[in-house]
Amino acid sequence: MAGNAAASGDDGPKLWGGRFKKPLDSEMEKFNASIDYDKIMWSADIDGSIAYAKALAKTSIISAEERDKLCQGLELVRNEWKGGKFQIVASDEDIHTANERRLTELVGDVGRKLHTGRSRNDQVATDTRLWLRDRILAISAVLKEAISAFVEQAKVNQTVMLPGYTHLQRAQPIRWSHWLLCYASMLKRDFERLQEVYKRTNVLPLGSGALAGHPFDIDRDFLAMELNFDGITLNSLDGTSDRDFVSEFLFWSSLTSTHLSRMAEDLIIYSTKEFSFVTLADEYSTGSSLMPQKKNADSCELIRGRAGRLTGHLTGWLCTLKGLPLTYNKDLQEDKEPLFDAVETITSLIKISCGVIKTLTVNPDKMKAALSPEMLATDIAYYLVRKGVPFRDAHHVSGECVQLAESKNVDLDKLTVDDFLAVSTKFESDILQIFDYEKSMEQYNAKGGTGSKSIKWQIEVFTDWLKQN
Repeated sequence: MAGNAAASGDDGPKLWGGRFKKPLDSEMEKFNASIDYDKIMWSADIDGSIAYAKALAKTSIISAEERDKLCQGLELVRNEWKGGKFQIVASDEDIHTANERRLTELVGDVGRKLHTGRSRNDQVATDTRLWLRDRILAISAVLKEAISAFVEQAKVNQTVMLPGYTHLQRAQPIRWSHWLLCYASMLKRDFERLQEVYKRTNVLPLGSGALAGHPFDIDRDFLAMELNFDGITLNSLDGTSDRDFVSEFLFWSSLTSTHLSRMAEDLIIYSTKEFSFVTLADEYSTGSSLMPQKKNADSCELIRGRAGRLTGHLTGWLCTLKGLPLTYNKDLQEDKEPLFDAVETITSLIKISCGVIKTLTVNPDKMKAALSPEMLATDIAYYLVRKGVPFRDAHHVSGECVQLAESKNVDLDKLTVDDFLAVSTKFESDILQIFDYEKSMEQYNAKGGTGSKSIKWQIEVFTDWLKQN
């Protein structure tokens, strides 16, 4: 008892305090604790502990009566958390010790049996997986709603045309629906990737002990079934030290936010007075404290800004993980804050992006007015290809036509048939018919293109996919 007393915190002995004579330094106490942020996993910890109590009874380490007492006590702890009545004390290092401490206060010494054969190493790995898999399901639903918003807007705006850009220079005419479906495609990949992250998250490490395994032949398959895991980890060393699922989720969050950031950047540009292609809804805009005329795309700027934050979480975590020897090290505690923040941040980014797209006003006249004849220079080359000219030669001739128009200080469509013939005898009088933006887009009807037939096909693919997921 003397040893335990010496290693006590302000509110009782540490669960691990038997071999220590002196208590933690007060600053070390705060430095070591994670309860302030990992308390978010209180429900997952209780779920894991209830399943573990049942598994202990199954091995006869505890009696059925003790099992029931533990499970009932854990439900009382759950109710305290739900009701906002759970009291954290100074000796609670983390959510695991907090729940076990309170359980023991409620049910007596039988509470001390719950941890038999279990380590905080496999316990925290289990709790984190339980907590994250539920969030992945919630994020999947939000992401699906966002994809649906892009697709619905594409349906409404199938015929609206605007310049497509490369290098931020006008390139070729495209449809606004094509732009929307581009980002829907990115988010669809993000959705599919997230389901893969879920699969690798939903594997049970409980029963791995501290690192060597479980000494009482715990039924890990039973535990997996109780907790709705798809399977169990194959190796106890890996079970306690694996944080690949955290790394994957942080990568996923970073990549998904990068896609949303690119969308936001487009909308920031398109909503400027210089472009005026779109108008953001008041609900997703702010004003200036000095200039009354300003309507700022702050929703999009924050999407763009917080994407950097998520990339920072991933980078910082990988730097922590890269040098760790097997198996558990306290450094692994550093996964919680970036993970928790990443879940909250990416969820809000998806929700705000969805809202922005749903309420966005498109200005078709401004978009169409931004189209210019030189964007059809490639069509001149395609015209010649259809006349039998090799593409490389046709491309060169088209460039000469552009140069001629510039030398005459006229738009490309203002060249005469004679001007075109002066460049190449392959031109005929029908060359002037190519200067039609709608006709230009309609040639891109191969699946995936900006032609109306392709747009309808893309919408059908997304509509079917949304029904199936």
